[in-house]
Amino acid sequence: MWQILQQISPYAIAFAIPLLITAIGGLYSERSGVVNIGLEGLMVIGSFAAAITISVLQPIMHSQALWIGLLAAVLAGALFSLLHAFASISLQANQVISGTAINMIAGAITVFIARNVTGSGNIQINPFTRFDIPVLNEVPVVGKLLFSNTYATTWLTLFILTVAYFVLYRTVFGLRLRACGEHPQAVASAGVNVQFIRYAAVIISGACAGLGGAIILTTYSGEFNGTVFGLGFLALAALIFGQWKPLGILGATAFFGYASTIATSAQAIPALAQIPGVALKTFPYIVTLLVLVLFSKTSQPPRASGQPFDHGKR
Repeated sequence: MWQILQQISPYAIAFAIPLLITAIGGLYSERSGVVNIGLEGLMVIGSFAAAITISVLQPIMHSQALWIGLLAAVLAGALFSLLHAFASISLQANQVISGTAINMIAGAITVFIARNVTGSGNIQINPFTRFDIPVLNEVPVVGKLLFSNTYATTWLTLFILTVAYFVLYRTVFGLRLRACGEHPQAVASAGVNVQFIRYAAVIISGACAGLGGAIILTTYSGEFNGTVFGLGFLALAALIFGQWKPLGILGATAFFGYASTIATSAQAIPALAQIPGVALKTFPYIVTLLVLVLFSKTSQPPRASGQPFDHGKR
């Protein structure tokens, strides 16, 4: 059993990392009071921007093009999220409908452009290669689990998670952001620009989601095809499961990562090989539904989440 865990851990972590960074983006947005259903679409935008950038630069810059592609994904996700921010904050539109529109627009426009650029709608790149971290990969128990066969983007994401925790709980900006999601009228009465805070949160959310889509492309996918396989919605589930807290989200995404990896690699595990393939493939999604049902009564989202703020009323 221990050997099986060592074998699947690199793949489970690789699957969980895009979920984690996207859920962190959703955390910023929802903590400020803006529901961002459009994480899926923003991931697609990020994946597309990275694919276009890397495909152009990789013949010249080789592996360095991957990092520039990640940066392009961050910028594209941030810029595209402005559509959701403008509709939800400035126009006070329904945030769920706005996010749904983002998902629909992102998939359509990226595939349209990709087909005009490549003729097929698919863009292939050479992704990051895995590596072992010297010394640490020899540490008993955790060495083979965490520090072997890993990607550089894994440690970039964990660094961003640490920064997110510090920003949300140890800075004035984080305090104001969380207050905007709980009682925006009180925050506005104190002289804080609620709209500015919410705009910043949604832009950060888009940047993180864009990076999540690019990480899928530059690690285990290697190809843009107009979809991120529903991981944006799974990131939303992890956000709820994690109770809108950074460490809770880390645990939730790790859980989903291992559940999905077990489902896809079950045929190589004798103990699971007898289970029908359909049951194993649907296992992660059934678990997601069960988790949401079980935790729905105890979940405590930000009080003002999804509620438009009218700066004229305090």
